[in-house]
Amino acid sequence: MSYSVNVPNEKYWQDLINCQSACPVGTDARGYVRALAQGKYEEAYLIARGPNPLASICGRICAAPCEVNCRRGDIDKPVSIRALKRFASEQYYASHSDEQILKVLDNIRSYVSDRENLSVNEITTIDKDSPKTVKKVAIIGSGPAGLAAAHDLALYGIKATVFETEPIAGGMLAVGIPDYRLPREIIQREVAIIKELGVEFKVNTTVGKDVLFSQLAQEFDAVIVAVGAKRSRSIPMPGFDHNQVLGGVEFLRDFYVGKDTPLGEKIVVIGGGSVAYDIGRSALRYGQFDISRQAKRMKGVREVHLCCLESLDEMMADEVEITEGAEEGIKRINSVGPHEVLFDGDKLVGIKFKKCLYVLNDEGKFAPRFDENDIITIECDNIMMAIGQQIDLSFINPKTDRLSFNNYGLVSVNKDGSTDVPNIFFAGDCAYGTKLVIDAVADGKKVAQTIAKQIVGLQITPKLDLNHATSENYAREASYEETKRQEIPALEVEERLKLKRPPVELGYTELDVISEAARCLDCSVNTIFNGDVCILCGGCADVCPELCLQLVSVKELAIKNRFDLSASGFAENDSAIIKDETKCIRCACCADRCPVGAITMERVTFCEIGGNNG
Repeated sequence: MSYSVNVPNEKYWQDLINCQSACPVGTDARGYVRALAQGKYEEAYLIARGPNPLASICGRICAAPCEVNCRRGDIDKPVSIRALKRFASEQYYASHSDEQILKVLDNIRSYVSDRENLSVNEITTIDKDSPKTVKKVAIIGSGPAGLAAAHDLALYGIKATVFETEPIAGGMLAVGIPDYRLPREIIQREVAIIKELGVEFKVNTTVGKDVLFSQLAQEFDAVIVAVGAKRSRSIPMPGFDHNQVLGGVEFLRDFYVGKDTPLGEKIVVIGGGSVAYDIGRSALRYGQFDISRQAKRMKGVREVHLCCLESLDEMMADEVEITEGAEEGIKRINSVGPHEVLFDGDKLVGIKFKKCLYVLNDEGKFAPRFDENDIITIECDNIMMAIGQQIDLSFINPKTDRLSFNNYGLVSVNKDGSTDVPNIFFAGDCAYGTKLVIDAVADGKKVAQTIAKQIVGLQITPKLDLNHATSENYAREASYEETKRQEIPALEVEERLKLKRPPVELGYTELDVISEAARCLDCSVNTIFNGDVCILCGGCADVCPELCLQLVSVKELAIKNRFDLSASGFAENDSAIIKDETKCIRCACCADRCPVGAITMERVTFCEIGGNNG
């Protein structure tokens, strides 16, 4: 019998902390979750906020790759990390005055100087009062990428000016995400802190109209393009160019800036992602509270069908969106594709769909196949498109601005955000296509660091800082391994459409937080075995509740990571303890049971100094 094993190295310990490894900005989710479990709310907030200038926003709307990768999910359900981040942010803001909140910037400056392997003096050596020494960067777009870039540039001592076409800062956060999910005051609170750092915002300013892109490139030392995907994709079929067929993203923008959009009583939304649900659920709210429609005695939206190619299991929308949408009356129809738009004269009156047999082919490529004889008809007054988004880069002239475009209609961008033009950089959706909000934050931070190195000349050399420390008096909460995930409380369905734009998700109470945070397996803590002391009694394996330890012969091991056993002094007849990390719940039963103290519980922490998660 052969056992395929890894001998622990730096990457092994790093990868064990799944939540932190999965986060694009390297947030120590385990750190703030365990701090919450101990009632250390301010510490939890600072851990969450350190690498992420939009922590409170992500606590509301992040797709949470940390949760997707949480190892607790292998046992029952993952820890509700995003909701815990929301609680940490709210507790900090609730317990501090505005003046005290701004003092967090001192902590953030210290955090960045440590992570970037720079002294605070080096960061602030630029004389901000001298126009000869200050470096100026223009940022086009104030979405998550633009805000993150502006924040970090300011910490590097670089003057950032953000140009935003909308009347309010926040980009798609402010005009693309419904405020029943993300209240606008949370966005503006984070913007206020970034302004306090010295960042200037110019709203109602459209690049290409109010100011030319070439002008910015001449007047600033660097330009970051961080525009979001604000245009909806359509379908090249007859009828989809009709004025009753609307772009869903455009509808969200108009709704949340107060612009009237003529809608009928019956709406069909085409798409199966979270944006499709944002559109459908916002449409239901639109008719309920729009004053102009009430003044005109116009009826509101009464019925919303959401139709998509994917089956329920294949849908990209978050599970909570699907559930809450159904609760609010969204009628979901899966596995259908548009067949024909129906008209009565010039008026759109419905749409036919055909059955979708599959979306992806055997090679995993998008190649939907339909049953042309299985047709359904839905009456509707409007169709809204939510099948993808496009980026408008029409303000760039490829020839005069010397930027090259790829086959996807995007500017060719290097991994660090730089382009072929030395002082032009890209970040977020316009750089690599639409991704998660937290990916855009990571992009913004990465570009800020690239500019700090290339334009300012700061010496930033990434390196991994990984530390081991024995956890003295290590203990776990009672019955933590049996505690069920706390469902996130939500507003009662009948109340959601009565009030004007109320947050649907209510968040955890303090008792909920303590219970939920205690479910964290604390994956940074590891069982370390001292082979010089071990007497091979097998007590650790016998007492392990998850049966994750096993004593085997060295000759039965197949080492996967090229570790040379013989060169390390191991003989073929020696014994070894192997461990299944996917099962370990960090209960410390093995350490408590060991009669000779050969097992210690040690905590591993890591960060990439001078890296993107700084």
